[in-house]
Amino acid sequence: MSTSKNIFASKMGAVLAAAGSAVGLGNVWRFPTETGANGGAAFILIYVLCMLLLGVPIMVTEFAIGRHGGSDVPTAFEKMSGGKKGWRWMGLIPVVSGFLVLSYYAVVAGWTLYYTYEALLDGFSGKTPQEFTTDFATFSSDSLQPVFWMTLTVALTCGIVALGVQKGIERGSKIMMPLLFLFILVLVGCSLSLPNAHLGLEFLFRPDFSKVNGSVILSAMGQAFFSLSVGLGCLCTYACYFRRDVDLMKDGLSVASIDTLVALFSGLIIFPAVYSIPGLQPDAGPSLVFVTLPNVFQQVFGGMPVLAYIFSLMFYLLLVMAALTSSISMLEMSAAYFHTNLRMPRPLAAVLVSVVCMLLGTFCSWSFGDWAEVKIFGLNCFDLFDFLVAKFIMPIGGMLMCIFLGWVVDEQVLRAELTNGGTLRSPLYSAYRFIIRYIAPLCIFLIFANELGLFGFLK
Repeated sequence: MSTSKNIFASKMGAVLAAAGSAVGLGNVWRFPTETGANGGAAFILIYVLCMLLLGVPIMVTEFAIGRHGGSDVPTAFEKMSGGKKGWRWMGLIPVVSGFLVLSYYAVVAGWTLYYTYEALLDGFSGKTPQEFTTDFATFSSDSLQPVFWMTLTVALTCGIVALGVQKGIERGSKIMMPLLFLFILVLVGCSLSLPNAHLGLEFLFRPDFSKVNGSVILSAMGQAFFSLSVGLGCLCTYACYFRRDVDLMKDGLSVASIDTLVALFSGLIIFPAVYSIPGLQPDAGPSLVFVTLPNVFQQVFGGMPVLAYIFSLMFYLLLVMAALTSSISMLEMSAAYFHTNLRMPRPLAAVLVSVVCMLLGTFCSWSFGDWAEVKIFGLNCFDLFDFLVAKFIMPIGGMLMCIFLGWVVDEQVLRAELTNGGTLRSPLYSAYRFIIRYIAPLCIFLIFANELGLFGFLK
């Protein structure tokens, strides 16, 4: 069972840690682009509804399983099932997920750390648009540099996890999450003051219901699901450290609200800046962050080099903190198993997982260079790990968690967990249970099928 050192010391610490796990690089480059391309405010409305009807209930499901166990995730599943040892295998999903996700996520996180270093040294100054494109291609395909920055990212993550729940994870979240919001607010203010900022706001927020179709609805569902990282086990792992007086429903809504605000504010940073340069269109994915935006910062603030320097540095520091808060939860998923279930000292468990992830991350990094032609089932190592996690582990894990809590767990056990033993009123409990038994599994199946391209006819 959890000791006093193995629980979050405060309710705020629990919320910030869980929010840090959810907030990641996808909030910056995926959500704003999805919004702009799929109907603006119309997409946001559908996304918020999907977040409430799908994202939050599944998150609360992970919270309930994790806190009930109070030890490690395999034990949590066994305990919540009423002692059925066969359900322990479900708890191994976070262990496997932690290795896979951190291995390829750390590669991209390493890129953000490198670009922060470049911004700190004023390395973007005076470069042409073509140079930004060439520099990123050269850097990402190099055999050594990306591996170094990936390794440094994992080492930083390992150091925080090794310090423990309170001194490491909680303290790190209490420092990084407020700083992240501070940087976001400053950058939003600067971006909205740029010429033609209104064009970026129109791209992001103008409602266009003519674009709403079945594919857009499924995209909104998928974004709500993936944005919170539900189904992986990150939140289930963190919930093992929740205090007994935490209101799981309330904290679930808080985490979802923080995650959505970060995504929206990221759009308020990116698109007014991009549209301040005539003729420039926003791209999606890494090219937006590592090619388009450095070019935008230099062009927009070309006559004010100090502002260009500050804006660039703050933006990449923001990315580093978003990446680190997520990578901490990924490393913790696997390390927690070795620490609590196998009685391995926490620092040793963190180092063991980190070394394996560094090795796998090296292969993922080489997928952009020397190993680009090395294919497994037609995919390089980076794409294979991403495919396995996004297309299989997350949706299948989320569906099994809902089925487990909705159909296997004793209803009285679930009610007691969500009402803190009857001390909390839970007027939404009946709606929640209906959603996780019927609505959420169906929605996850639709997301799963859509991600595999089975609904191409909806486009």
